[in-house]
Amino acid sequence: MRWMHLRFHAPLAAFGGEMIDAHGVIRNVPAQSMLTGLLANALGWTRAMRAEHQSLQERIVFGVVWEREVAHSRMTDYQTAQLGKNDRAWTTRGVPAGRAGGAATYAGAHQRWRDYHADLRLTAVLRLDPADASPTLDALAAALDRPARPLFIGRKSCLPSTRIFGGWVTNAADACAALRAVAPTSATGLLAFWPEGEGTAFRITTMTDERNWVSGLHGGGRRICEGSISSSRDEA
Repeated sequence: MRWMHLRFHAPLAAFGGEMIDAHGVIRNVPAQSMLTGLLANALGWTRAMRAEHQSLQERIVFGVVWEREVAHSRMTDYQTAQLGKNDRAWTTRGVPAGRAGGAATYAGAHQRWRDYHADLRLTAVLRLDPADASPTLDALAAALDRPARPLFIGRKSCLPSTRIFGGWVTNAADACAALRAVAPTSATGLLAFWPEGEGTAFRITTMTDERNWVSGLHGGGRRICEGSISSSRDEA
């Protein structure tokens, strides 16, 4: 099977998880919906193209491998915003946050915490199933090199520092084999994630990272494997 090689290198990146009120947490794996949105943005699709987004998300099969220690990459950005008299902030408890009673005085800042991966070095492999439907892998590769709009990795402030499309893995039986083919030369023990059935792992979890693009709501889980891999490439 043919796989597209993607490089996610950036000063800051955010693989968003389940957000709780003011805390924007991150995960170690990009969401299926995030990759869908990234590719759709490169293609120039609009939000109104809901069926196209849904179809693309259902076709994506991908795995990722970290090129550096994950623990050393995390940082938290502390943010504040001033709320005007009638401004409201969204909360997960169902009660908008704002000034008590709409008072004209400013009691304090609206606080937010946003987690990021700093100095991100992540490699991904991706294929489409079925492969011959539209858009094809070739169309996605061309769009990533000539995107219709600026691309970002998770949040709009997270711009890539290098070309995202990194080439092809022309013959790999599964995601784990494709990851070994693109991992840094002679590297060993790298943290990696791939879908269940795409390689053997010591840990399998359910990840909720899909989006219903018709309703606009996030939901839907899939089983992913966590393990360590070594590069199948040797020093020249």
